[in-house]
Amino acid sequence: MTVVANKRSVMTMYSDASSPYSHRVRLVLAEKNITVEVLDVDPLAISDDIMDLNPYGTLPTLVDRDLVLYESRIIMEYLDERFPHPPLMPVDPVSKASSRLFLHRVDHDWYRLMDQILAGGKQAGKARKELRESLTVTAPVFASKPFFMSTDFSLVDCSIGPLLWRLPLLGIELPTQAKAVNEYAKNLFGRESFRESLTELEVEMRE
Repeated sequence: MTVVANKRSVMTMYSDASSPYSHRVRLVLAEKNITVEVLDVDPLAISDDIMDLNPYGTLPTLVDRDLVLYESRIIMEYLDERFPHPPLMPVDPVSKASSRLFLHRVDHDWYRLMDQILAGGKQAGKARKELRESLTVTAPVFASKPFFMSTDFSLVDCSIGPLLWRLPLLGIELPTQAKAVNEYAKNLFGRESFRESLTELEVEMRE
């Protein structure tokens, strides 16, 4: 996938076409209309070229001129500061700190469980139950504002969207008590940037 919107210097992102961590960065790129070359990489066959850039050999890896970044949340925040329009984080320190705490909780409370499910094994069933229950309990929060704890689309939504997109893949069907979560997801999935962020493999997850 290559998103082209203006004549900024071209960046390169090495991406896993099925990973939620790469997906959430692709969503930021699409939301901000950033010119970038996205190269899909097999996570089981990381090249020496990527290892030279990123000693951990993880995806996504972003190259912007002489700067190399890895870890999706670091990349997301860098992109938001490097390309400030539209802003995806609050400006004032208190609100920004709150957003960072939400991002941490999404990773710790939900992505951690998603990773356990995707890894399979003995913990997958327990993690699936915990994630389903956690999303259901949080439904009133999803219902309170148009986006997660905000009236504006943010990096937090960029993190939550890829997880919710994968619920069928994770074997999770939310109960009627979580109607607000499904409505929130439908709203996110309808955004042009979300549709543009999807790879063919991710489209197939919902077919």
